[in-house]
Amino acid sequence: MNPVRTVARALLAAVFVRGGLDAYNNPDRFADTAAKVTERLGSTLEAVGLPTDPRALARTTGIVQMVGGVMLATNTFTRPVALALAASLVPSTVAGQDLWSEAEPGGQPIDRPEVLKNLGLMGGLLLAAVDTEGKPGLAWRTSHLAEHAQDSVKRAAHTTTKETKRAAQLTAKEARRAAQDAQRTAHTAARDAKQAVKSTAGGLLPG
Repeated sequence: MNPVRTVARALLAAVFVRGGLDAYNNPDRFADTAAKVTERLGSTLEAVGLPTDPRALARTTGIVQMVGGVMLATNTFTRPVALALAASLVPSTVAGQDLWSEAEPGGQPIDRPEVLKNLGLMGGLLLAAVDTEGKPGLAWRTSHLAEHAQDSVKRAAHTTTKETKRAAQLTAKEARRAAQDAQRTAHTAARDAKQAVKSTAGGLLPG
């Protein structure tokens, strides 16, 4: 693996391991942000099996981020893990902060640096999710397999056509040979019949 990728993933993972551990051990600290998420996305959270209690949601998010960070740092299922970590940031970024207001309902200013930090992390995670480490991507492999399948079909059709032509030629040749054999047999039979008639006629004539 490229050393730059290793360092980049380790640095990115460290943010989630540290933040996830903090959220798991101190869920009350994140309860206010989690409450905003549960208020706006409560039905969605229930639909995907996530808790709607703010403290429980904070701890669940912490577990996801801790485990995902460790897996990202150790290059284990990197691409799906990166997508999972990016998804864990979406609720707190979108529902937890009103990006279009100058201030929160209570008059507190929006914590835009926190929002921008989350967006930056999501960008890094999306890059990790699409990074194939120099290997062919799924789209290229699918296209290559499709082209290979088409070539195989063409080769098979060409081979079948050649074999069909060859079989037709052999059949025609055998038919001509059979006709020639039949013609020779008929000619021989006619000649034998003539000789038989001559012999019979010669025997009947007086000496």
